Amino acid sequence: QVQLVESGGGLVQAGGSLRLSCAASVSTVNRPMGWFRQAPGKGREFVAAMSSSDGSTYYADSVKGRFTISRDYAKNMVNLQMDNLKPEDTAVYYCATATFPGTPWSSSSYKYWGQGTQVTVSS
Repeated sequence: QVQLVESGGGLVQAGGSLRLSCAASVSTVNRPMGWFRQAPGKGREFVAAMSSSDGSTYYADSVKGRFTISRDYAKNMVNLQMDNLKPEDTAVYYCATATFPGTPWSSSSYKYWGQGTQVTVSS
């Protein structure tokens, strides 16, 4: 069983930055990693992902140029640097991983999920 624990969420003003971290209980070297978010009253949506093979990165159009996903293999962690935050980025952010690679932007590709961390952006 893989456990994921997110941290780094909080309250920030529009235009500010936050850095989310996700610590995994196992090595993530051969695992795809993704970040998703869910706003109140909305479904879970893809934010960013990094492949397990060549380190390719994928971003939702809404965050492209503002968010950056990265890995710390030594610490079994994946991070999400969020800059120029907007009120519409307010959501619970979830880290996810899988045993086998799939479609990076599809939540159904991921088997293991963290408990989520709240990000609130005030205008």
